[in-house]
Amino acid sequence: MVFKQKFTDFLKTIFPATKYEILLFLIFLTVYGILGSLIAINYRIIFDDRIPWDAYFSFDNRAIVMTGGGFERHPLANYYFDWLREFAYLFSGGKKDETFRLVLAWCSNFAISLSLIQIYKYLKNIIALPKKISVLIVFFFAFFTTNILLSFTPETYTYTLLFLVLFNYYAALKLKKEQKIPAAALTLAVVSVGGLTVTNAAKIYIPLLFENKIFRSWKKFGHAFLSVFISVAVFALLFLNRLNFNYMNFFNKSGEQLEKFSKPKVTPIWDMISSWFFGGNMLFPGFVLRDYHNKKGFEYKALFMDVYASWIPYIFVAAVLLLLLWSYVKNFRNKFVQMLMISFLVDIIIHCILKFGLHTSYIYGGHFVFVVPLLIGWLFYSYRNSPKILSFIYASVWFLFSYLILNNTLRMQEFFDFLNAYYQ
Repeated sequence: MVFKQKFTDFLKTIFPATKYEILLFLIFLTVYGILGSLIAINYRIIFDDRIPWDAYFSFDNRAIVMTGGGFERHPLANYYFDWLREFAYLFSGGKKDETFRLVLAWCSNFAISLSLIQIYKYLKNIIALPKKISVLIVFFFAFFTTNILLSFTPETYTYTLLFLVLFNYYAALKLKKEQKIPAAALTLAVVSVGGLTVTNAAKIYIPLLFENKIFRSWKKFGHAFLSVFISVAVFALLFLNRLNFNYMNFFNKSGEQLEKFSKPKVTPIWDMISSWFFGGNMLFPGFVLRDYHNKKGFEYKALFMDVYASWIPYIFVAAVLLLLLWSYVKNFRNKFVQMLMISFLVDIIIHCILKFGLHTSYIYGGHFVFVVPLLIGWLFYSYRNSPKILSFIYASVWFLFSYLILNNTLRMQEFFDFLNAYYQ
C-alpha cells in the first residue's frame, strides 16, 4: 500500500493532477502540436539525413537523434535518443520521412507542454499564487523563444528543460514539507539531467544545501553525503561504460570543445550576453542566413540569430532582468529563491564568464530560462499584501507579454519564409 501511494503521488507530481491542469496541458499540446505538425509534415528541417548540424539556430537535430550527440557534453544522451529514435521508427516503418519527423516533433511538444504544467504547479503549490497570476506567468513563459523552438525540436535541451523544471518542483515540495530528498530520486535526477548535459548535474545537488538543519545534524549530513556518493558513482559507471572506461578521452575531448566554443567573436561580449544569452531565449531577434555544407558535397542554408536591431528589445530584456533582480533582493532570505539563483549562476559562469558557446547561447535556454517565470512568481508573492505594487507588477508583466506575442509571432512568420524558401 505504501508503494502504491508513493507511485500515485509520483504520477500526480509529474502529470496534470487537476481538471484545470489537464485543460492547460491540452491547450499547450494543441497549439504547439499544430505548429510542430505543420513544420514536420510540410518541411524537412526537423530532420534531414543530409544535414548533420546547424540548419536552424545551431541545433544539432540529426546528430542528437542518431547518436545522442558528443559524449563530452551529452554523456548518456545516446541511451535516451536510441529509445526515442526507435519509438519514431515504430510509426514510420523504419523510414526517416515526414511521419518520423512528426513523431519527433510531438515528443518534443509533449515534453515542453509538460514543462509548462510543472511551472504552473510550482506557482500554485510552492508559491501559492492566485490562479489569475499563475496563468499569466505560464502563458508569458509559453511564448518565450526557447519554448516555441523546443516544442518541435528533437534536442537535448528539450528534455533537459523538462527534467530540470520537474526536479526543481519536486525538490521544492520536499523542502516545503521539511523532508529529505531520497538517494534514489537524486540519482535518477543526476542520470537524467546530467546525462543529457554534463554541467547540469551540479544543479541537482543545490537543494541539498537547503535541507533543514543539514549542517547541524551529522545524521542528515551523512545521509546527504551518501546520497551524493551513490548518485555520482552510478552516473560515473554509466558514463565510463559508454567510454569503454577510457576516461582520458573525455578530458581530451572536453578541452578541445572548450577551446573551440570559447573563442572571442566579432560581436561585442555585452551584446552577445544581452541579445543571445538573456534576450534570445525570450524574445526573437532578427535572423541571418549562412551557407553550409555537410562535407560530402551537399550544400544548405542555415539560419542564425542576429543581435537586436533597435532599442526596444533591449528595453524589454532590461525590464525582465530588473524584475528578476527585484525579486531576488526582495526574497533574499528565501531558500527557494536562492536555489533558483544559484542554478542560474552556474549557466552565467559557463556562458558569460567562461564564454563557452556565448555566440550561440540562445540555444541553451532549456538549461536556465525556467528561472524567469519562477522568480517573477516569487516577486508577486513578496507583494501579496501590497495591492498597488502588485497591480504595477501585474500590469508590467501584461505589457511585456503583449510585446512578446507581437514580436515572436512576426519572427516565426520570418522563420516560415525561410522554410518555404529552402526546406520544402
